[in-house]
Formats: sequence, structure tokens, C-alpha cells
Amino acid sequence: MSNNNLPSRRSLLAAGGMALSVLTLGLSGCAQEDALAKQAKAGDNKNYVAGDGSVTEFAAADRKEAVQIQGTLFNGSAVTPADFQGKVSVLNFWFAACAPCRVEAPLLEALHQEFKDQGVQFFGVNLRDEKPTAEAFEKTFNLTYPSFNDKDGGVLLSVSGLVPPGAVPTTLVLDKQGRVASRVLGEIEKGTLKALITAAVAE
Repeated sequence: MSNNNLPSRRSLLAAGGMALSVLTLGLSGCAQEDALAKQAKAGDNKNYVAGDGSVTEFAAADRKEAVQIQGTLFNGSAVTPADFQGKVSVLNFWFAACAPCRVEAPLLEALHQEFKDQGVQFFGVNLRDEKPTAEAFEKTFNLTYPSFNDKDGGVLLSVSGLVPPGAVPTTLVLDKQGRVASRVLGEIEKGTLKALITAAVAE
């Protein structure tokens, strides 16, 4: 780092309470990533970082603006931000070699069947696989909802800050305005995700 940054650092330190709050935010961010970072450094060759199953809900007043998701599904259909307006949407980030993804796939399909008549739409977001691999996974688990081919990371980038790039699976529930209402970091528990979807539908 150049010495050009020194005056701004001194100014920040001189700001007292403000500096303390910045430091606190920085530390809490490191703490959140600590478990994921340990897994990433473990060198156990599983090629993914599993979340801890933690659930985050965002109150309607605290939600950020609608996510701007744009991409192509493996079936060739294009999806735009307008497709997320007026419906609750569930986004599940996955790839075929991820063991927790295999465990939760039947649960996601069961919830898809349970909620589709209420206008809830499910999308997978596949981050790594070629089409034949993704389709084989979908056939194995009888998945009837579509998945994005997101090897270029476009969908992942649109939810930057909400889905850690290495944390798969991660599941987001979007409200009827396309805003993130809740997130499950890691393998879902069916009853928990059902409650999150139900709450979004009731809004």
C-alpha cells in the first residue's frame, strides 16, 4: 500500500466512534466467513464449501431492491428480472457432485409440488456442470423445476453478498417484488424452508 492512504487512516482513527463501528463491522464479517474459510483450507478434496444450515430472514422494511436476475435455463429458456415480479420464487444454488445437494434435491422437489399451485416458482442455479451432467442429476432425483446454466456466474453475481461463491448449496426465497426475503446457507431442512416460503406467500 502507498503512503497516500495514511492521511485517510489517521482521519478515520480520529473519528473515534465511527472508526470503532467500522472495525466492529469488519470483525463480524470475518467471523461469518470463518467456518467457510476453514473448510476451504481443509484440503479434503470435496470441491465445495458446505454452509452450516444457518437461516437468515430479512424483514420487509429491511430488504434491498429486487435482484436483477437474468440468465438462460438448461432448457434454453431466457429468464429476466420481470419473471420474478408478482410471484414468490425459490432459488437453489447447486451442482451434481455436491453431496448435500443430493440430499436436499428430493425435499426441494416435494416443496415445489406442494407450492406450485400457490404460484411459487422454483429455480435451480447450477454453478459448474455441463448440460448432460445437470440433466442426469435432474433425472435421478425426478426434478421437474428448471435450472439456470450459470457456469459464467451471472446469476451468482446478481445476488452478490447474499450467496458466498463457494458455499453450495445455498437457497434464497424471494418475495413477490423479487427481493430476498430469506436465505438458508447450507443444506435445507424441509420444515424450515416450508415455513420461509409460507411466510413469503402470506405477505
